[in-house]
Amino acid sequence: MNINPQLPLYVTSGEPAGIGVDICLDLAERLDERPVVVLVDQDLLQQRAKILAKLVTLIEYQGQPNPSPKGQLYVQHVPLNADVILGQLEPKNADYVIRQLSFAADMAMQGKSAGIVTAPVQKSVINAAGLAFSGHTEFFQEKAGVPRVVMMLATQNLRVALVTTHLPLRQVADAITAQRLKQVIDILVNDLKTKFKIANPRILVCGLNPHAGENGYLGDEEINIINPVLRQYQQQGIDISEALPADTLFTPEHLQHADAVLAMYHDQGLPVLKSQGFGEAINITLGLPFIRTSVDHGTALSLAGTGLAKSSSLMVATDLALQMAQAKN
Repeated sequence: MNINPQLPLYVTSGEPAGIGVDICLDLAERLDERPVVVLVDQDLLQQRAKILAKLVTLIEYQGQPNPSPKGQLYVQHVPLNADVILGQLEPKNADYVIRQLSFAADMAMQGKSAGIVTAPVQKSVINAAGLAFSGHTEFFQEKAGVPRVVMMLATQNLRVALVTTHLPLRQVADAITAQRLKQVIDILVNDLKTKFKIANPRILVCGLNPHAGENGYLGDEEINIINPVLRQYQQQGIDISEALPADTLFTPEHLQHADAVLAMYHDQGLPVLKSQGFGEAINITLGLPFIRTSVDHGTALSLAGTGLAKSSSLMVATDLALQMAQAKN
């Protein structure tokens, strides 16, 4: 599917009391090939620019086909529910965050955008407000109506996809089924080929248990569930490993020829990736019918309005989303 080069890329500013608003201001310093539009309360963004002494001209986005000039920033106004105090969460504004995400998802599903980039949100305050929310990944999956999506984080040298995401650790083993593994691997292989243009991706797979189960002495999920699925893909000609011990998989010798690592759960793979490139890594949701990338960090409430927040991850996430959109033209 071609993506019209005049369609905007929407950037959600996320939790209003955090650094998402701060880092979105740096988008005004970019010169992009298509409109980049921030979803935010316009007065909030103007106030934050004043606090940070950033000279940014805000322009209401009304379907302009061309990118904004340097020093200017397109804004799609989303009104706040309550005043914002830097670094202080306000449950009344949880709905404000959800409205940003809903608008961005609706535009993407209607083919009216090039994709979505998301700044961080604070899940705790959204849930405290009585709104069920487990994360961006699950939110966009529901909006898109797809049975499975895959969270993948990436640095310049490493991509890590996850079989399970935001689950309590004691629930992870039960969630790893043959069906789920097949859904995740199908999406991972397809998107590495189509979105990253890797013709024959090589994928390394982490075992669930220490030492990948050590022949059943430390757990039998590798024997009974994981490896039988992986062998099916190997028989189809997919370059994918059997389950490997996670403590040795993430070594330069193993990774030098790998296009992606598939980890069984969130904190198995992501600490390694973030230790390599925190602040410049990106989160990509695979399996959606639209492009979605995100920053690799949280709301950093204590840094909001201080000028210490770094926008490097947002810039890389925006770069990748634009590259993916360009690749579809």
